[in-house]
Amino acid sequence: MTGSTGYIGAHVAANLLDQHGASLNVLVRARDPQDAALRLWWAWQLHLDFPRFYEYLQTRVRVFPGDLTAPQFGLSRDDYDRLIHTTDSVLHCAASLNRKSEKSCLNVNLRGTLEVLLLAQKSHYYHGLRRFSLVSTVAVAGKRQDEVVTEDRAIEWDRSDYDPYARTKKFCEHMTRQLLPEVPITIFRPSIVLGDSRYPQTTQFDMVRAFVFLADLPALPFRSKDKIDIVNVDFVADAIAALHQKENPQYDTYHLSSGADSQTFRQVTSALAAAQNKRGPIFLHFLEKPFTTAVNLLSNRKSDLGYGTSLLRVFMPYLTWNTVFDNSRVTTELGRKPVPFSQYSYPLLQFSRETNFTYPYQGWPAKAGGSAA
Repeated sequence: MTGSTGYIGAHVAANLLDQHGASLNVLVRARDPQDAALRLWWAWQLHLDFPRFYEYLQTRVRVFPGDLTAPQFGLSRDDYDRLIHTTDSVLHCAASLNRKSEKSCLNVNLRGTLEVLLLAQKSHYYHGLRRFSLVSTVAVAGKRQDEVVTEDRAIEWDRSDYDPYARTKKFCEHMTRQLLPEVPITIFRPSIVLGDSRYPQTTQFDMVRAFVFLADLPALPFRSKDKIDIVNVDFVADAIAALHQKENPQYDTYHLSSGADSQTFRQVTSALAAAQNKRGPIFLHFLEKPFTTAVNLLSNRKSDLGYGTSLLRVFMPYLTWNTVFDNSRVTTELGRKPVPFSQYSYPLLQFSRETNFTYPYQGWPAKAGGSAA
């Protein structure tokens, strides 16, 4: 598994360990095993208490400190051979989400994915690979407007992309299909992943900051009836873990989204206003262009406002395309649907404000030896 210290990846790893009894080889970008263990503890403590985490680390998690973009992950020959021969499936969650950096997306998403595919090829050659799963994104669908997009109609190579992230992830899907023709493949495309429906705590605040910024505005430059495809991370993680472990999933590609049940801006803002005993915002769609111009200008400032608007600038296209991604495949196969964002948006908003967009991480307990050894 790659990306196990990321937001979605940590949820998936905890799910695989807790719900599926899996054993994991995890590639972690770290200096040494101790540093890697500490990074895992920081990423997984939202899901596991330390005794359970430590037990998993000792019994069911094998840590490989390495670099996704280095040849053979920068591992020694013995460690790389051990990784090849003890891997029976691959779940590739790691990615650069830097939507503004061509360089970062090129290195991590393309070069990194190629290294993971080479590992998969070697594992399949020596002992067969049960499955290769890639966590992609609905953004591979490119620039859209007022559409419902199905999995098989998402990628159109002549269509323009929104950003480097979407462009490179689209090619990652292409590489996966081309280089692993004999391996069962599952591709997961999450939509806007925002918050956990079970509890308000989160460790990922970039999109939350943009959401809180918008929630504080008395007027919004959107159409009130436009839909925004937001999905809870616990649904996404459950789907990835369950379908990756399933012997024969019905399809090879799944939108992990809210689909036709995506809520409108009016539904989300009304729920937030009611929770706070406030009036909801008014919607002034004709202000979209001047608002976007203002966001672009303010995003260059070195201040809290500048940081907030810089995040909003990245996500604006995803807020204005009024496009949803059909999720009937995954909801039918899992037998349930995502939780509507309006049902858990206020606790997420409250937690983020109260903690000033930080998660109260716990250090490595002294009783465990004072280090991550």
